[in-house]
Amino acid sequence: MPKILVTGGCGFIGSNLIRMILAERPGTTVINLDNLSYAGLGRNLEDLESHPRYRFVLGDVCDFPFVLRLVQEERPDAILHLAAESHVDRSILETAPFLRTNVEGTRVMLEAARAAGTPRFVYVSTDEVYGDLGPTGRFTEETPLAPNSPYSASKAAADMLSRAYFKTYGLPVIITRCSNNYGPYQFPEKLIPLMITNALDGLELPVYGDGMNVRDWIHVEDHCRGLLSALDRGEPGEAYNFGGEAERRNIDVVRAICALTGRPETLIRYVRDRPGHDRRYAIDPSKARRLLGFAPQVSFEEGLARTVAWYRSHRPWFERLKGEEFRTYYRKQYGERLAR
Repeated sequence: MPKILVTGGCGFIGSNLIRMILAERPGTTVINLDNLSYAGLGRNLEDLESHPRYRFVLGDVCDFPFVLRLVQEERPDAILHLAAESHVDRSILETAPFLRTNVEGTRVMLEAARAAGTPRFVYVSTDEVYGDLGPTGRFTEETPLAPNSPYSASKAAADMLSRAYFKTYGLPVIITRCSNNYGPYQFPEKLIPLMITNALDGLELPVYGDGMNVRDWIHVEDHCRGLLSALDRGEPGEAYNFGGEAERRNIDVVRAICALTGRPETLIRYVRDRPGHDRRYAIDPSKARRLLGFAPQVSFEEGLARTVAWYRSHRPWFERLKGEEFRTYYRKQYGERLAR
């Protein structure tokens, strides 16, 4: 029976990925390594605790002796490395956790996989490693990495480290870079879940700058399909871009959320922009389409409507996450901006 080790499986993308693997691959066992940081505390997989092909392991990807022992004992057929600190705003407030988890944690996972002879390693990166894009064109896998935030710099460093482990040691590493995800189980600090949950509560909707920053949105299920295609058919040493080909201005996304939640656009508040805010991202997924058979299946309109409906029906889930720790972060990030 194939065995896959997923790191960060209690987070947003990881929990959706594990659900997909268990549902669509009946012969596969999943080991979920997660340290249950703030973003993994949503009990996203509590209903799977008794699943015969699922096992949760509490641990830190930066703890090399622990990780090495786990990988050597379990001997997974593949590692899907998703564990990361992922929020740009938090990386601006405090850089150290991003360097630790995203860079050192990736080194630990790569080294453990090398020591154990793991046959397949997928490192999950982001389109943000490419930096800012002008008004035209799209990122390809050949676009130079030019990160502009501490978060994206930490992911770019891990990208390079992953490539080095392939070139130096022959570790069969595949790198994926994806555009902005949205969907169920996303921690309510990111744009779409923050706007949805604030709108459902009738709170102000803080939009950075003029709201004209552009992102390419992809539903998390389409991203997970892409990750599994990279796992199955990706060539070691190669990178693959995944995007939803759904570019939207931030303000248009927020307005759509107002319409779907039945809230007035008067809740929107333009606030002082964050430092180093990239103006536009857009992904060219043609390589993944051609070589991996990748093709997004969820349109942005359908996906956003489904996402709003999910948060509306999972109020206890997001209310638990928007507790004191979140409120402290929110005040630090938006308090002064909203008071202007």
